[in-house]
Amino acid sequence: MAHGMRTDVHTSYVEGSTDWRDSAQRFALLPLRIFLGVTFIYASFDKLTDSAFFKASGPGSIGAQMHGVRDISAFPELVDLALKSPPAFGYAIALGELAVGIGTLLGILARVAALGGALISLSLWLTVSWATEPYYLGNDLAYLMAWLPLILAGAAIWSVDAWWRERRARP
Repeated sequence: MAHGMRTDVHTSYVEGSTDWRDSAQRFALLPLRIFLGVTFIYASFDKLTDSAFFKASGPGSIGAQMHGVRDISAFPELVDLALKSPPAFGYAIALGELAVGIGTLLGILARVAALGGALISLSLWLTVSWATEPYYLGNDLAYLMAWLPLILAGAAIWSVDAWWRERRARP
């Protein structure tokens, strides 16, 4: 071990107190949870309140968006599937974003919600933002990566999941 390397990372200096690192680790994913939860709820409301979005064609419609990206997406077959019923696909995305956002923000089945968010982000990356050059300017890939820590860790604090765990642990 290198001289001066700390071995007391998970212990406290004063009996009964908590090391600030332990608190920082416990709360580390909370800002990400809040950001992704609020963002996906906002994205859902943005779609649900836009009457043009759910149309099969026309400016601002999901149908026009899907036609616009079909030939430049990684999987045109996914776009073709959406084009079978653009309004239904639009509602599926909007309601999926709402469920993911609420689940993430409140920590309700947080890992499942994060997986849903990752799948939405993956599908958008492979279709809508696939052709973005350079790739790092497309936000869907960044969102996909942002979901991964929440899939792995869940919502350990300030969540319905944590409350459920505490209730189950009581005798």
